[in-house]
Amino acid sequence: MMKRLPVFLLLVSVAAFGQQITGDVLGAHNLSTGGNSRITGHMQAACLYCHVPHSGPNKVALWGQKLSSSSYSTYVSDTSANTTTQPALGADSSLCLSCHDGTVAVGQVTPYGPYVMQGKWNPLGNQLQSSHPFSLNLPLKDSADLVASLAAEGKTNDQTGAVKLIKGNVECTTCHEPHNQYVDIQSQNFLVLINKKGAVCTSCHEVNPRIVGGKQNPLAGWEPSAHAQAGNQVSPTLGLGGYNTVAEFACQSCHSTHNAGGAVELLRASNENDCIACHSGGSNIAPVPPNVFLEFGKQTQHPFFTATGTHEPGENVLLNQSRHATCADCHNSHSAQPVATFPLPPNIRLSQGAIAGISASDGTSVVQPAINQYETCLRCHGTSTGKTTNPAVYGYLPLWVVSAPDPLNLLPQFSTTASSSHPVFHDRTSPYPQPSLRQNVLNLDGATPGRAMGTRLFCTDCHNSDDNREFGMQGANGPHGSRWSHILERRYEFSQAAIPGGTIINLFPSPDLGPAGPYALCGKCHDLQQVLNNTSFTGHSRHINDGFSCSTCHTAHGMGAISGSVSGERLVNFDAGVVAPNQNMPISYSRSKNSCTLTCHNHAH
Repeated sequence: MMKRLPVFLLLVSVAAFGQQITGDVLGAHNLSTGGNSRITGHMQAACLYCHVPHSGPNKVALWGQKLSSSSYSTYVSDTSANTTTQPALGADSSLCLSCHDGTVAVGQVTPYGPYVMQGKWNPLGNQLQSSHPFSLNLPLKDSADLVASLAAEGKTNDQTGAVKLIKGNVECTTCHEPHNQYVDIQSQNFLVLINKKGAVCTSCHEVNPRIVGGKQNPLAGWEPSAHAQAGNQVSPTLGLGGYNTVAEFACQSCHSTHNAGGAVELLRASNENDCIACHSGGSNIAPVPPNVFLEFGKQTQHPFFTATGTHEPGENVLLNQSRHATCADCHNSHSAQPVATFPLPPNIRLSQGAIAGISASDGTSVVQPAINQYETCLRCHGTSTGKTTNPAVYGYLPLWVVSAPDPLNLLPQFSTTASSSHPVFHDRTSPYPQPSLRQNVLNLDGATPGRAMGTRLFCTDCHNSDDNREFGMQGANGPHGSRWSHILERRYEFSQAAIPGGTIINLFPSPDLGPAGPYALCGKCHDLQQVLNNTSFTGHSRHINDGFSCSTCHTAHGMGAISGSVSGERLVNFDAGVVAPNQNMPISYSRSKNSCTLTCHNHAH
């Protein structure tokens, strides 16, 4: 009987969207003798490895391959509105999995099989947590990251109709055409549509702003984003497929629909290792972008490589008891845009577009998206609990005489209620003259003028990579890492004493006021020669020439509390790890009297 069966060979010429292929479009699904698959049988009729025209056990698709009875562990996400269920026997996905889960041998066809097969391949298995969800619980639920018509009308956004729901559900055949491997010649994965620039993905996933259930679409802003527009050539050694550039690979640059390295969000690699693949200065893409991960190997860096350093998509914006600083905490990879020009503070940079932040008004309200750069910093550096300091890692931390209960909470330090502060949260409003203030900040060379001083500062004006592009060098921008303590952009030394009030250990006599000197960070905005000329305080020259650093008498952020003994103007505070009370009198300072009372460097003032 088998000898009398017709030979089913699909030898055709297919033209689709300008693509041309001549031959067997079944490709890897042609299991017949002489087929193109890694596993083949001895029968020439290619169709009969899946279908039987008569007497098959399943009415659906005249299916002949034995169906799998496996139970599948499927994708789970705390950000997804839809959950999965086990695929029904005979449903499209069940047909595909009868071979692709590997529990039933290929060629177990009824009634003509089983066929003797040769070769090896790698099935998906039944652990599908890191594969795109399918066989969803119906009806579909709407979500901000889905096109509105998906749940409302059961339709995708694909105007050609190739990407479609199967009986209202997402199945394997929503994205795959099992009879034609070459609809997309460059990505020969049986796709129903040419997937260049993520066309298959964006048929269901919305890339425009949407708000559903109070949640904003994290994919909004994709089309003008850095990744969607990147013309960087992707190395074939990464094995992503047949496209050429990051923009062409689009979603595939970071995500894998099957057997992803990281189950969360189907990332190709776990957590932020996807980012490392391109942003570590290697040969994976060309031209090579700034080596961001070089910064994480410097003396101080944000706590990226930690045991708890993982970002969860559904985590609270205010990071209580969850100390980590991964790429996704500060950057939304779907909407981050290249920074060609640097806007004035406090506006957030384009590289942080569509990222959430915390309001400076109360330290708890979510700002989505963040408007000001400091709002992203307040996710961790405001009211959040669980903050820690490690002098061995970040450098010496002054013990301020005037301090709020949480010395790591920056909100009171930069607040308008602070008696003085650097102008990060608000405009510069000091009533006192500031003769040392420059007209322009200086670039990292300590000589070339940068942007005009203005009335506001960024957090990153002080905390930045020490070789950043914004201020004249070629490194990555932002507080990723630095060779200086506290992720500071330039050298800023802290005076230290063995005992408070005792001899200062790290003296800097004959002060070096240049870009390599101990006052380099302050010299970015302040003319240090004016400081030495005592134009604002008669004691500056004496203190500096005696080897004191600015940190002995000035707090760099602001006065986070009010004190009856230290008035707090001009950022004057005292490091209690260096100075001590003068006999039984508390440490004090009065700007109006131009006097202070304390013991420092074994000298009573």
